[in-house]
Amino acid sequence: MPGRDLALLIFICFVWAGNFLAAAWAVESMPPLVFTVVRFLLVLLVLLPFLRRPPKGQWPTLLGVCWSIGALHFALVFAALGRSEDVSSIAITMQIYVPMTTILAVTVLGERVGWRTTTAVTIAFGGVLLVGLDPLVLAQIDALFLVIASAFFLALGTVLMRRLKGIGVFSFQAWNALLSLPLLAIAAWLVDQPDPAQLANIPATAWLAVVYSAIGASIIGHGGFYLLIQRHPVTEVTPYLLLVPILAVGLGVAVWGDRPGWRLAVGGGLVLIGVLWVTLRARIRRRPLVTREVGEAPAA
Repeated sequence: MPGRDLALLIFICFVWAGNFLAAAWAVESMPPLVFTVVRFLLVLLVLLPFLRRPPKGQWPTLLGVCWSIGALHFALVFAALGRSEDVSSIAITMQIYVPMTTILAVTVLGERVGWRTTTAVTIAFGGVLLVGLDPLVLAQIDALFLVIASAFFLALGTVLMRRLKGIGVFSFQAWNALLSLPLLAIAAWLVDQPDPAQLANIPATAWLAVVYSAIGASIIGHGGFYLLIQRHPVTEVTPYLLLVPILAVGLGVAVWGDRPGWRLAVGGGLVLIGVLWVTLRARIRRRPLVTREVGEAPAA
């Protein structure tokens, strides 16, 4: 992964970590599914000019990706945030998505993973599990299962995304919003039963959280992630996302008032060791290509 792509990936991790905080803030003032609908509606309004008809044969894959990482993933994780008392436990548990994605990439796409990368991911995920065993997480079993289901659909959509061809980044984001909105609107109407009077009294800070989630996490974050998944194997991109829970826990402690136990320090250290291992291996493997790549444009 070139340095420019690596920098983009780390920036995405920061943006997604902040999204846990923004979403937790928003669902205090509005129902989770209503928040999800408003979020996707804003994304669609911004990106509607970029909507383009997908190439022939791409419709089934596009529908599967959008329903997985759009409607199902976000509806479930925002519902979990609405039931949870803290941000840290949700952000940490969500990282089960990484090994799920690796397993699906091997079984569905036939990607090959070396033992060193497997070891690094295992160490990092072991750190996630250690932090996730905090009593605070175990006391929220309903939220825990919602997050696990959300992580599975995110992993499935990420793997299916590799099969998308001929669809631009912003066009994909627009389709993601457009195809997810009908399912989300029906679910919000049946489950949340929103009260118009209640929605009229939503504070401005909650709407700012919606804007951050839509523009920052979705258009910028997921748009950049879509580019990286198209350029690099899934198994090379997803290990870096294990930085997200550590950043989210830090924000949760600093801003939200979360107080995780001792497992945070030990588990967080294991996550950083695993990600550092993957990073150093990527740099070492890239060294023989430096001379050849000087002055050349990066592959699209």
